[in-house]
Amino acid sequence: MTESDPQLERIRKLLAKAEDPAVTEAEAEAYNKKAAELVARYGIDQAMLAASGASTDEIGTLKIPMNDPYSRDKASLLTSVAYPLRCRTLLHRFGQKVESVTVFGYRSDIGRVELLFTSLLLQAGTQLTRVRPDGFFPGESLAAYRRTWLHGFARAVHERLSQAEQEAVRTAAPGERSAELVVRDRAQLVQHAFDAEFGDLRSAAPRRLSGSGYLDGHDAGKRANLDPSALTRRLKALR
Repeated sequence: MTESDPQLERIRKLLAKAEDPAVTEAEAEAYNKKAAELVARYGIDQAMLAASGASTDEIGTLKIPMNDPYSRDKASLLTSVAYPLRCRTLLHRFGQKVESVTVFGYRSDIGRVELLFTSLLLQAGTQLTRVRPDGFFPGESLAAYRRTWLHGFARAVHERLSQAEQEAVRTAAPGERSAELVVRDRAQLVQHAFDAEFGDLRSAAPRRLSGSGYLDGHDAGKRANLDPSALTRRLKALR
């Protein structure tokens, strides 16, 4: 981010401290009681402040590098985070490798995308070192299993973030303009600006993945930690 937001920076630091491989599944379930509520509400607050003129929030970009292995699947995870948060993505590819992804949207939303993607990538990477195919499909490669695992993980994250954003809009405090209208207008402005900048580029062809990891990854994505407020409570308990 070009400008540091104190609240996002605080959440980022808490997430960084809390991404402990020793976290149990029971703890992960407890962290998800609010499922991205704080991050979603932050997005609505920033949108409403900008709409009222109390703050500025401009459309911009952030380029995030992708590393192998599984750079295309990591880029898919980033896109799965970006779209529910009203951002768009542009993949920079070299052959089969995705070298980086440009996130396009309002600055406050880009900050949320960066925050969540960094945390989720670490969570997914930690689990990827442990997951293995169950042998139901003889001859299945570990790479094929892990690609579909990441695909399922990204899909579950997308579903949860979409639900959290919708709930944040529904429960937002009333103002001169409804949160629903503000969010809709911002999403349209981002799409129009993205089309004006990159509309002449081709969309990538759909991928055809083989592997049995989708359901396992989807289950892991449903348990992935998206609740920074729960992390705050855990850190306080550890101090």
